[in-house]
Amino acid sequence: MGVKVVKFGGSSLADANQIKKAAAIIQADAQRRYVVPSAPGKRFQEDTKVTDMLYACYELAEKGLDFQRQLEAIQKRYQEIIDGLGMELSLDSEFAEIADHFRKRAGKDYAASRGEYLNGKVIASYLQFPFIDAAEVIFFAPDGSLDDDKTNAVLRGRLAGVDNAVIPGFYGCGADGYVKTFSRGGSDVTGSIVAGAVKASLYENWTDVSGFLVADPRIVENPAVIRTITYTELRELSYMGASVLHEAAIFPVRSAGIPINIRNTNAPDEPGTMIVPESTDEEISAYTITGIAGKKDFTSINIHKDMMNSQIGFCRDVLNVLANHNIPLEHMPSSIDSMTVIVDSSHLKGVEDEIRTEIQKAVQPDTIDTEENIALIAVVGRGMCRTRGVAARIFAALAHARINVRMIDQGSSELNVIVAVKDNDFEQAIRCIYEMFVNSVEG
Repeated sequence: MGVKVVKFGGSSLADANQIKKAAAIIQADAQRRYVVPSAPGKRFQEDTKVTDMLYACYELAEKGLDFQRQLEAIQKRYQEIIDGLGMELSLDSEFAEIADHFRKRAGKDYAASRGEYLNGKVIASYLQFPFIDAAEVIFFAPDGSLDDDKTNAVLRGRLAGVDNAVIPGFYGCGADGYVKTFSRGGSDVTGSIVAGAVKASLYENWTDVSGFLVADPRIVENPAVIRTITYTELRELSYMGASVLHEAAIFPVRSAGIPINIRNTNAPDEPGTMIVPESTDEEISAYTITGIAGKKDFTSINIHKDMMNSQIGFCRDVLNVLANHNIPLEHMPSSIDSMTVIVDSSHLKGVEDEIRTEIQKAVQPDTIDTEENIALIAVVGRGMCRTRGVAARIFAALAHARINVRMIDQGSSELNVIVAVKDNDFEQAIRCIYEMFVNSVEG
């Protein structure tokens, strides 16, 4: 029988009612053996996440101010959950220990981690599963990165004789022996680590949406759900700004060939999105494309020089100027006599004139100019390489909306096409591309 690791996000565990839904999901499938909970999230739009409450509480402690009232508000939040679940459970000793550690300035990582720790205690008690403190099984190296070898060895050994367990997300043990957290969204990482350690058949990530969407719902109304996506496509969309899994959550399961299923706690019958190492022809999207994502506020540096192609090291010398200023490159389309480098505008603040001067000195171009307020849009899909006319359809959609394309760039894998437009055309461009590839198919 396969083993499933299930991670629940903060919105899925925000109150007793949501935890009951999560428990029903876990109990509906005996393969769902290991549970990774987040801290309670927002119950309503104006609410505050428990993690943010803990940060604010610890900030008072750091300043030597009285934080008791704020800590009591956090304990009240958990008590409401406990009462709503009809449990006889006291967290008094845990909160007394937290107060003591706050007074001793245990650190922001310790403070933030207590949301997951306490929620893990509650959920383990409710499910009657063993509780395993993540600080005892997940370890960081001295440079702050995950200590994979030690973590896998200890975690695998700890779970070997345990049929079920709750392991709180978001934190582990630092090389100095103190609690250390992942960055925000780190519970995704914990779930992935646990799945890799137990060689799970599936890692289920339960949240408040029914999978990844083809486009940003703030731009496109009711976008379609992506049913199957490869890890490579996911990386492309994530890099271009799509709100997806924590990046570090992909690698432990990808290397082990474990698929991830993004599911909706509030609609558990919906299949969600399956993230797979590779896909079959049957899994190619009906829309040809898999997703659309993008970001604003880039600057293009346009460099022209006759016979540029015959000047050895021309591109290298331009990129060395950027590298000397620690400026990462986004894209670099080029032709026989010109090249364009696109960078995040924020990296050029205060140094743009200096960089232009240095490029002028390094390669003596005929002309060099910059253009600001550029947006990049990535159209991603593993089906694009076997479909004729994808780029033509993108251009046709944008031309019909009278949107001028500033640049086009396509990788050798033909997995994505990136177009640059002006910032003020960004949203309309995404809607036009979505209309061309999705609505026209559904219609």
